[in-house]
Amino acid sequence: MRPLKSHFRDDALTTLDTALKQTKEARIFRRAQAVRAVVAGHHVNAVSTMFHFTNSALRKWVQRFANEGPQGLLDRPRPGRPPKVTSALEQPLNRLVDQDPLEHGVRSSQWNCRELATVLAQHTGVQLGRESVRRL
Repeated sequence: MRPLKSHFRDDALTTLDTALKQTKEARIFRRAQAVRAVVAGHHVNAVSTMFHFTNSALRKWVQRFANEGPQGLLDRPRPGRPPKVTSALEQPLNRLVDQDPLEHGVRSSQWNCRELATVLAQHTGVQLGRESVRRL
């Protein structure tokens, strides 16, 4: 069996080390760590076991890194309806949480998710469910 290392550029380990230092997202960091182990010469089966990836998932990340560099480790857009909850909604929600609910006509002095969703909808026009607010 040929080592996978021959499929990578000479600066692949350096590139991955730089990506690991700059990455703030945990999912991308784990992918980079696992791919780095494969590039360093560890067997795909051992690395996938160590990082709790399936072999096919790890091979996909290794292949994407080989073809695209660190950009290949990023999540691709997924099909389907885009999520309603965006970072643009997080800011108004965080401001709302810091305010007194009584100022917004809520009958309680503490927020609950349903009331937050109702008041957020009044302010932004975006109707979210109680669970979406809770996750935020």
